[in-house]
Amino acid sequence: MTIVEKILHRINRPDLVRILSDELTPSELNSLLLEVFDRQTGRLSPTALLGHYQKNRFVKPANIDFLALRDLETQLLNIFEAFHFQPVELSPVAPLGSCSVVATADQKKTLSALRGTEVLADATNALALHAADLKKNGQWQAVLPTDQLRFSAIHRHVRTPLVAVAGHTQHFKIGCLVSSGRDTGGFQFECNSLAEHLAVVTAILRDTLQINTLRFKLIQRDKDGRLLEQVKNHIQSLRNDWLLETETAPNRANQYYQGLQYKAIITVRGQEHEIGDGGFVDWTQHVVTE
Repeated sequence: MTIVEKILHRINRPDLVRILSDELTPSELNSLLLEVFDRQTGRLSPTALLGHYQKNRFVKPANIDFLALRDLETQLLNIFEAFHFQPVELSPVAPLGSCSVVATADQKKTLSALRGTEVLADATNALALHAADLKKNGQWQAVLPTDQLRFSAIHRHVRTPLVAVAGHTQHFKIGCLVSSGRDTGGFQFECNSLAEHLAVVTAILRDTLQINTLRFKLIQRDKDGRLLEQVKNHIQSLRNDWLLETETAPNRANQYYQGLQYKAIITVRGQEHEIGDGGFVDWTQHVVTE
């Protein structure tokens, strides 16, 4: 019996979840939950509030050098802009379902909120929605006079799965790049955009942070591997200073990326770390054409 089933059994309301999810509009559910939370907080004392703070794994500050992190963020944002990725200051929240509706992420991994929102769990999804909104409303040329949109962000994320690594918290910052453009045939968009992303990662990790062990892995996520082969050939024709490897038979299935995934890998003190991850997705196609 799941936790939800146990709760419904205890209060003798077996249809409660169905009623709330199927028979109430989002606005009605929001109003109902606002009233529930208002009553719950009305019973809280300051001492109880501190107790909740001490026990809640989502709310503690990160144990980091804040000023050093802020200086690094400024460096990265300047690099993003130098490579024509426009920095965007995102909202702390995104529309409910921003990850689970267009990708294979489970909604339970996201901190769902009220008023049809969720705490931002992946800035790339938010940037993709921003790009789709501009394209859907015909506003993208007012933002960038090009067929391709390039956005970047550095944002603090919150995810719900328990973090058991010492020194890590439920919230963390990552830098994100998103490119959105038209399919012009021959994998031209895919080749050019991936080369641009790898160039930014190289400028940050190798050229700025002096991590000379950087290498990239291209992982096949389609049946015939034509995309991987074409992208690899294109990148090798542009750069001979990148360590590039391919994986055509990955040991784990991945429905998140379409056609190709890449990983940026570094070695620090003899330990290998996957420091970056990306690939092609069809999110904007779904939301713009639907």
